[in-house]
Amino acid sequence: MPVLSTILLRRSIMLDKRTIFEIHRLKNQEWSQRRIARQLTVGRTTVKKYLENPEQAFPQKAPRPSKLDPYQDLIDQFLEQDPQVYATVLLQRLQDAGFDGKISILRDYLYEKRGQSKNRKAFVRFESEPGHQCQIDWGHFGSIQYGNTRRRLYCMAVIESHSRLFYLEFTHSQRQETLHRCLLNAFRFFGGTPRELVSDNMLTAVIERDGSLIRYNESFLEFLRPFAIVPYACNVRSPHEKGKVEKGAIHYIRYNFFPLRSFDDLKDLQYQADQWRDHVADIRLHGTTGERPIDRFKPQAMRSLPPFLPDCRDTASAKVYPDFSVRFDANSYTVPPWAIGRQVIVKADAQTLTVYLKNKVIATHVRSYKRKERIELPAHHEAARKQQRRFWQSQYVGAFISLGEEAKVYLERLASTHQPIKKNLKKLLALKEEYGSYGLIEAIKKATLHNAYGAHYIENILYQEMTPKTNHPPVRLKDENLNNICLEKPALAEYDTLVVKRRKNHDRLTAPQRKTNKSKTQDNGTGP
Repeated sequence: MPVLSTILLRRSIMLDKRTIFEIHRLKNQEWSQRRIARQLTVGRTTVKKYLENPEQAFPQKAPRPSKLDPYQDLIDQFLEQDPQVYATVLLQRLQDAGFDGKISILRDYLYEKRGQSKNRKAFVRFESEPGHQCQIDWGHFGSIQYGNTRRRLYCMAVIESHSRLFYLEFTHSQRQETLHRCLLNAFRFFGGTPRELVSDNMLTAVIERDGSLIRYNESFLEFLRPFAIVPYACNVRSPHEKGKVEKGAIHYIRYNFFPLRSFDDLKDLQYQADQWRDHVADIRLHGTTGERPIDRFKPQAMRSLPPFLPDCRDTASAKVYPDFSVRFDANSYTVPPWAIGRQVIVKADAQTLTVYLKNKVIATHVRSYKRKERIELPAHHEAARKQQRRFWQSQYVGAFISLGEEAKVYLERLASTHQPIKKNLKKLLALKEEYGSYGLIEAIKKATLHNAYGAHYIENILYQEMTPKTNHPPVRLKDENLNNICLEKPALAEYDTLVVKRRKNHDRLTAPQRKTNKSKTQDNGTGP
């Protein structure tokens, strides 16, 4: 039986029981059945019947059909997903399914279905002048799954107290910079700033409180200073002091926007929230003011934004690692390879991450909310490959590879460890000058045997097992470019071959002359 029909039937049963009680009361006063019938406008037969048997079953009427009857299964499905869903949200979903009834019949059904009543406490209501006050509050809305990573989901709501026009922004953090960024976006949305900002005792606004003595967060005050906004913190456990945002924004978002909604990521959720704000929340007829917030809002009453707005992005200092990336929020973001080893500044908002070197942008990425991810731009990867090719063609690599196959294999494996190759290579060549080629190759063989790749391993082996040869510093020339020339070690066998070849050529050319000289000597010895 539909619940609505049951409600109407119970109301009729209660009226008849009152009539039965009245019949017996008048009879106890010694009224006649005729007089009772006339007084209660019922038949004498009816009076007689109920005097004889007051417990007679009332003949039940057939229940009237309800417009909700075809949608009861759908309503039950929605209530399984969210037992506390509001009637206004259900009405929107039912209208999408073809329901053309009003909200009152739906509310009666939900009241009977839930069997709940709420005890409400009265508070003194106050209203603000246009543009005078905004109220802010955070709400927690579960989490969003990004692959194997789960990020908590929060919503910052900012409401203009006079009109009830509000701005909402979903985030994965409640950090100081995030609060400032949300407020700045809200001020841009309103087209100006209020004179007073009401909040609860969140740590990003209030550091310490003792009754009416409040110590505000210095970063929060520094953010509000350019806007000439005065903060006001509510008393502890007094949410009614910011009831417009507590009930009119966070509560409204939680039970009107968020239920029965699906989304892919933070960007998708924010897009849906903006659409709902512009096409539902801010154009609805407000129950308290009787006006639409968008019509009641007075933008000219807000203070103008200052010409220079603060940078409220999340900011961190980072080092560029040998894999030409920086670490931020548990992820790696690439930069141009020429920045390896430098200190850079990383700034990020909800959607974009930017890397700066000396106030110049060197990389921009889409922010990722996964963890342990590498976000790489194709241009950075190609630049790294070109740099690697140039390096392998450098004079340092040629000088080291000339030591033999062991040195070549060791250098290739060293490159795969993502260590700074150029730094290691210079150190290895310096060790060659100090301990000689033979000592360096023997150390390389031992290091390779133990998978120890790095100049510091080679240096340790040489220090423990080898004696450095006498070190004669090279002659320094005035031209530093000539001092930086690095040549491969010459092969002495080639010089020996050249000397022998030149000696043979010299002997071949001077042989006839030697024979002539010998003949002259003999002639001189046998003369008269």
